[in-house]
Amino acid sequence: MTFTRPLAPCLRQAMLQGFPIAKPGQAIGLLGGSFDPAHAGHVQITQAALKRFALDRIWWLVTPGNPLKEHGPAPLPVRLDAAKAMMRHPRVSITDIEAKLNTRYTAQTIAALQAKYPGVRFVWLMGADNLIQFHRWQNWRNIMESVPVGVLARPGDRVAARLSKAARVYRHAKIPARASATLGQRAAPGWCFVNLPMNAQSSSAIRGRGEWVAPV
Repeated sequence: MTFTRPLAPCLRQAMLQGFPIAKPGQAIGLLGGSFDPAHAGHVQITQAALKRFALDRIWWLVTPGNPLKEHGPAPLPVRLDAAKAMMRHPRVSITDIEAKLNTRYTAQTIAALQAKYPGVRFVWLMGADNLIQFHRWQNWRNIMESVPVGVLARPGDRVAARLSKAARVYRHAKIPARASATLGQRAAPGWCFVNLPMNAQSSSAIRGRGEWVAPV
């Protein structure tokens, strides 16, 4: 007779609430954004992050629209469906976690996930363009002090990213690219910058060409 080992209570609760499953000790990359729309550049940095940072899984955090903005992104269900059609990988989950958690800022989301998934090793992922203005994010130092950060180079942003305020403030915590595979097992603060082949595709360019649904 074969017995199935029951899920731990926290994992069972996550499954019932529609959250992805993660086990203690796993390294989970978090890639947040409006994905308005998702495109090949997002796929490229996701695949690179899985490999370069030796992550077990990556979760796309498709953000809800901001009701305070006059011109918000396309509806969340539309962006989720498009993201799922674009990113097909057995170790990548497309999620609306921030809508479920009702969090507005990245620091809040990370804190909520760490409380919900004890023992899971989260890694925040972002393009080098975000590192340039990272110091403008709410509680950006809390983010750096809470989780390791993986930075993936985007076209034209490599030099500016390396000279950014966040890079200078946390230069003591920079991990060399040759050790990128250790990022998920590092304690915060710790960040690693890796170069990628150029891919200039962007959501704003796609919208500008009229290739994406109009926000409502």
